Amino acid sequence: MPNIFDKRALHGVILSALQGLVDNAQAAVDRAYETATHEENIAENKYDTLGLEASYLTQGQARRLAQCNADLTEFRALTPKDFGEQDAISIGAWVQVMDDQRRQQIFFLGPAAGGVKVRLLGHEVVVITPSAPLGKALLKSHIGDEVTVNIGGKAAHYEITGIG
Repeated sequence: MPNIFDKRALHGVILSALQGLVDNAQAAVDRAYETATHEENIAENKYDTLGLEASYLTQGQARRLAQCNADLTEFRALTPKDFGEQDAISIGAWVQVMDDQRRQQIFFLGPAAGGVKVRLLGHEVVVITPSAPLGKALLKSHIGDEVTVNIGGKAAHYEITGIG
């Protein structure tokens, strides 16, 4: 299969998506902090817990923001590399697979941010990591290889049809 993506363009689209997640997470932290510290949310008795609940929410949103920032940092450190048809799959490769129903899917094996979806040239690309079952199965595989992963208690079979 020909290389369907300019790797730098794909990397840029993923970086933009991750920056959007950081921006959204920061806005959520700001809103939760405002709620937690607003004068109307000061507890008037021991049963008035809105301010306390909002502070817990702020902590959770701050952890989410930290993870989003860490994902963005890892992707910024990733140098886009083109993969040839004979190369083994490793972090930084996009991989096209075909499942048992002959549906094609495209994944990007990234260092972080598993589950993030982007679109490039009309194709949906899903970021996966080596810690995910499919990412682990694809790592070091080649075009033409078949991999099997357990998803929800069922075996899913994929044939690798492209890499770049």
